[in-house]
Parts: sequence; C-alpha cells; structure tokens
Amino acid sequence: MNEILKEAKLIEDEIIQIRRKIHREPELGFEETKTSDLISKYLNSLCIETKILATTGVMGLLKGNGSKTIAIRADMDALPIQEENDVPYSSVVPGKMHACGHDVHTAIALGAAKLLSKMKDKINGNVKFIFQPAEETTGGAKPMIEEGVLENPNVDAIIGLHVDPDLNTGEIGFTNGKAYASSDMFDISVTGKSSHGAEPHKSVDPIVISANIINALQTVVSRNADPLEPLVITIGSIEGGYARNIIANKVHMSGIIRMLNEEKRDETVAKVEDIARCIAKSMGGKAEFSRIAGYPCLINDEKILKILKSSAANIVGEENIKNVLPTLGVEDFAYFLKEVPGCFYKLGCGNKAKGIDKPIHNNMFNVDEECIAYGIAVHVNTVINFLNNDLRKDLRYKKILKNMINYSDSL
Repeated sequence: MNEILKEAKLIEDEIIQIRRKIHREPELGFEETKTSDLISKYLNSLCIETKILATTGVMGLLKGNGSKTIAIRADMDALPIQEENDVPYSSVVPGKMHACGHDVHTAIALGAAKLLSKMKDKINGNVKFIFQPAEETTGGAKPMIEEGVLENPNVDAIIGLHVDPDLNTGEIGFTNGKAYASSDMFDISVTGKSSHGAEPHKSVDPIVISANIINALQTVVSRNADPLEPLVITIGSIEGGYARNIIANKVHMSGIIRMLNEEKRDETVAKVEDIARCIAKSMGGKAEFSRIAGYPCLINDEKILKILKSSAANIVGEENIKNVLPTLGVEDFAYFLKEVPGCFYKLGCGNKAKGIDKPIHNNMFNVDEECIAYGIAVHVNTVINFLNNDLRKDLRYKKILKNMINYSDSL
C-alpha cells in the first residue's frame, strides 16, 4: 500500500465521523453556518489560519516553504431532498439531504489538511483549502473569487473532486479537456390575443405560436450545431390557457441550454431568442426573451491533469485509473478554472456488494466510506507532486517523499 494511503487510513475513522456529522445536519446553499463553523474550528486546531468569504465559505491557508500555492476545493451544501436511507447518520433535518456527496468532499479536504499540516515544514509551497457554499444553486465559487480567495498568496493551481457511484471504490476517473457543460437558463413569454375557442379568427393564439417555437428550437441542435459538439435545448415547463373553450392571451415557457463549446455559447443563445421572436412576430404575436447565464464549461488543464493522474495512479494503481466521458451536467468549479489552471476528477464511491449504487440526487444516495481515504491520499499526493514538480525527474524524489512521510510520523 502506498505510504500516503497508509497515512490516510490511520485517520480514516476520525474523518468518517466528521462526514457523518455533516451528513446528519445538512444545510442548503449560503445557509451552511454549522458546517462552516465545524470546518473553521477543525482547521484552527491544525494551526491553519482561516477566513470567512461569501457569507459561509471558508478559506484555510497552510504556509509551507516555497512560493508556489496550490488550492484544494470542496463544496459544502446539501439538497432540498427528503432522505430515505436507514442509516445511523441519516439526515435529521426534514426535507434536506446530502444527496450529492458534498459532505464527503468536505471531509476529504479536512483529512488532506490534517495530513499536510503534519508535514508543512517539508512542503515546498503553500496549500489553500477552499470550502465553498452553494454549488447546487447560484454558485458560491464566483463570489469567493470576487472576494479574493485566489489571492494573497496567488493560487497557481487548483484541484477538486466529485464522488461518483458509477465508479467502484478505489477507482479514479478523469476527463481530458472539456468535462462539464455550460448552462444557460431562459424564459420565453408569448403574448397573443384572447378570444372564444369557437371564434379563432378573432384571436392570436399564443399556444399555437409556442408550439411552433418549440418545434423550431429543435433545429438549432439538428441543423445549426456541429453534430460532433454536444448540445441540448430543453423546454422544461410551459404554462398557458384558462379553459378548454378560451384561446388564451399569454403563454410562458422556460428551458435550459447545455453545451460543451464555450465559444459558441452566446451565438446559440442569440439563435434561440431570434427564433422565438421571429416566429411570434410572423404569426401576429410577440415574444419576450430573457436569459440567466449559468456556469461556464469546466475545462481541465492538461498539465495539472497529468500531475493529478500520475499522483492518483501512485495511490490506486494504473489499472484503476479510468477515462470518463464528458457530461452535460454542470459544476461551478469551472469558475476557478477560468482563473487558474486545475483539474476536477471523479472519486469512485460505488459498491454494489454493499448496496451502494444509487445515483447522485437520489433520496437513497450513499457512498462507500472506504472511498474517503483514497480521496485524501490523492489530494495529498497531488499537492506534494505539484509543489515539488521541479523534483519529479530527479532521482532523489522518492527519497524526499519518504522523508516527508517519516517526518509526519514523528509529529
């Protein structure tokens, strides 16, 4: 077993208990006061200075010997879901649950902080621990960046993870380049002219207009977009009409656009707006369009991915490194990657033998807690390898790493 993984196993029980405490008391975005307090106290106990950002976010700074700085990011918020798991640490808060594993992400980052704090005098640089609120809602990454989380000292690289029940515990997944989609939400309000259903010639029917808009929007994907570039446009809700014999005067639709081509993002949104407005006008009505820009594409940096993948292979073995396809899901870690190079990876947490195979956002989602030690070890090994990257080709590297572990044992 890798030496760093052995170290992670030694604190596994402690970190699992922290994860369970967070799991029992889930908090939604920008409400993570208990979680934030727990994190601050734990980091302070490790002599890591902390700062509160973005209402409930926590930044911890571990100062080593060197000018380079790498950050580890973990999200903290839960989901508005009623938990149905029958486990001792099940949520005690009605209607709230850690159904996406953010309790695990937070616990792993705290475990990494503990191991790294033991060897800080031997670390060739600094480590920032970023505990971010509201990943599931409006996104806490952006306000933390705006409040300076990547500054003083400036962050040179950042890493993060997400648990993945589709991968077995002990497996690590990576996606080259574009890994998560951008997201744009939009609303379309179609205004027509009301009339009796028996006298349609006196109306401008917004329901018929809306039907044509919905059909035409499918051509953005099928005829305007490169078929090799993933893109989806979904109308998720439509409201209009009052009774079966009345032609309404207004219809409201809402939808999303997800894509992996950031450069074509504005152009695609503009095309959707143009189709809505032009079809409504051609049929005698009017369409109002509004866009709510969501998260950008998450694009992994090639160099950081290479270091992270090598670090993970040292922990779990080359055979357990898996290539993962991009997803049209979103992740606000993307905001960090627009500012500094970094990489976001998948941590296997599934175990069918234990009945742990439910997807994220499911009310019976759970993780095989043995994944926690692997996450800690991969984080720690990546930090060491990045900060000592100039030593990676030196034959002394393994000896230096061994000395760091021996030093942590003596503390």
